[in-house]
Amino acid sequence: MQRQWATRCEQQAGWQQYLDQRWQQLCSNSPEVVLETLEEAFEDNEAPSAAVGVTVDEVSLVVLVPSVDQVVPERMPTTTQAGNLSLRKLPQRDRAAYYKQFVCGQVVVTVREALAVAPAIASARVAVLRQDGPDSYGRPRVSCLLAAKFDRESLNGVQWQTADAARIVNDTSTELLLNQRARTGDLQPLNLATEPALAELLSAVDLAELTGEQ
Repeated sequence: MQRQWATRCEQQAGWQQYLDQRWQQLCSNSPEVVLETLEEAFEDNEAPSAAVGVTVDEVSLVVLVPSVDQVVPERMPTTTQAGNLSLRKLPQRDRAAYYKQFVCGQVVVTVREALAVAPAIASARVAVLRQDGPDSYGRPRVSCLLAAKFDRESLNGVQWQTADAARIVNDTSTELLLNQRARTGDLQPLNLATEPALAELLSAVDLAELTGEQ
């Protein structure tokens, strides 16, 4: 029993030493440790997310969202004046507003999770991608719908229970890039030709790895 106890104590000490080293590396923003920690944290996210780089105390994130047709129905249940159930067709502007809330919600969730598990990260840059299906050559087409920077301090005091996701993104982010169609509010792809840094970030994304496809 004494030998077994001594062996277990040595194992515990070794494990604790390893965990202490990892924590110190995480708190000093070691890129490898931060990226590994975020990869594990993002595994169960609704929208596939990934950390693609760490520079000093800033992390770069990408979030892959589905198309509007995959998350927002064309009709919503409602009732008539007589109290009967009905499926009302959503106006295009309302449908676009719901989709914007969904996209911004995925951004907020990803940023909060990243800052929660990487305590020394001071800011996060996020790019939201949408998979637009294959082109005529069978290659996946991806567009960028939103890009923004979030500082940790800007999230302090946010009324999470009452503020909607789109308002939170608008109020707490800087360098926000968002392209909405004037008449309907539909999110349109960003022009990456005028955003070389963003284009470079997206070129580093392995889409198959992000979606878990082989």
